[in-house]
Amino acid sequence: MAGRSIELGIVTFLTIVRFPLVLIFFVCAIVNTISEGPYLFIIALTSLLASAFTDLFDGVLARRFNVETQFGAHADPLMDKFFYLTTLPLLIFIAMDNADVSQAVVLLVMTLTFLTRDQWVTFLRSIGSIYNVSGGAQWAGKIRTGLNFPLIIGIYIHQESPIPIIPRALLIVFEIIALVVNAISVFTYTRYYWPYLLKSAHIQPKSEPRT
Repeated sequence: MAGRSIELGIVTFLTIVRFPLVLIFFVCAIVNTISEGPYLFIIALTSLLASAFTDLFDGVLARRFNVETQFGAHADPLMDKFFYLTTLPLLIFIAMDNADVSQAVVLLVMTLTFLTRDQWVTFLRSIGSIYNVSGGAQWAGKIRTGLNFPLIIGIYIHQESPIPIIPRALLIVFEIIALVVNAISVFTYTRYYWPYLLKSAHIQPKSEPRT
């Protein structure tokens, strides 16, 4: 029993620690944009990479240790929202600071579509919870996260790395794929929760008054 508590604590820590890691990235990236320094870029990139890896390992370990919980199922997408809310607007700022208007426009579209999708899925999960439907991630959501986190890291490296590593054309291809996968994710979640959405839209009969 104690072992399972430790394993659950590890998985929960990996889920929650994503938020402070992203905040460290946010602060270091802004300071690095204002006053460039190699150490700030390395710290920012390391924090961003670490936050992405926590998203990978918390789910893997939860399944391996068999400690999947309803808290984790809802906390994990919440941490993903923090990730997008922190990184995407910051990348827009960095792209504009680098006079890369086309990349900033793409990031604006990604911000709108990603966050709209997240809010919609959160709404669907809240409807599903009324009928005790599991709020766990579906395959399209997992693919979306698995693609978007490396993409965001790649965009940051492309914008701020002193040495050009990632070709712009490669980023464009992955950005298009990310937008398509995001749309597929909206469709799959909507289809899954649609019966419960319709059920929740029906007028509930009033209970008979007691005599």
